[in-house]
Amino acid sequence: MPTHVPAEAHGDERGALLAFLEAQRGGLRRAVLGLTDEQAKERPSASELSLGGLVKHVAEVEQRWLEIAQQREHSVPRDQSNWHLSFRLQDGETVAGMLAFWDGVAAETEKFVRAVPSLDDTFPLPPAPWFPKDARQSMRWLVLHLIEEVARHAGHADIVRESLDGKTAFALVDEERTAQEG
Repeated sequence: MPTHVPAEAHGDERGALLAFLEAQRGGLRRAVLGLTDEQAKERPSASELSLGGLVKHVAEVEQRWLEIAQQREHSVPRDQSNWHLSFRLQDGETVAGMLAFWDGVAAETEKFVRAVPSLDDTFPLPPAPWFPKDARQSMRWLVLHLIEEVARHAGHADIVRESLDGKTAFALVDEERTAQEG
């Protein structure tokens, strides 16, 4: 996964936005590189965040936003009573399983974004106290928001991973590159 998105790699605005989203996903994926499921469940800092939980949360949130934009029912119902579960691997859930789930969501996101007639097309935001009544957002906003969401949590993941075993994002980039070349 690239950490730098070269201009020629994307071809157009959609491609650029999707490439930046994928680069941020890569940062979070690298944070779990080489960890066991038990290590990925650990919470080594003052935060309640774990690396496995961050992967699960970001995958679910990306899927949720895709469903909102497509005006579909949520496949993973979350509300105030169970929102915290989106940040924790539950019994039977694994990092590999969450990464595979996220890969499927990412493929669906890319297919959807490439298929919409225009990034200026809009969709209604769901009723929520933090959204204006009857608000709409563009498909461009959707992808930018996903980049923002993943980047925020990739930063959290960097801190959790470094707290867990001292590995920094740069060390993990090298490990990933070595593994791909080997």
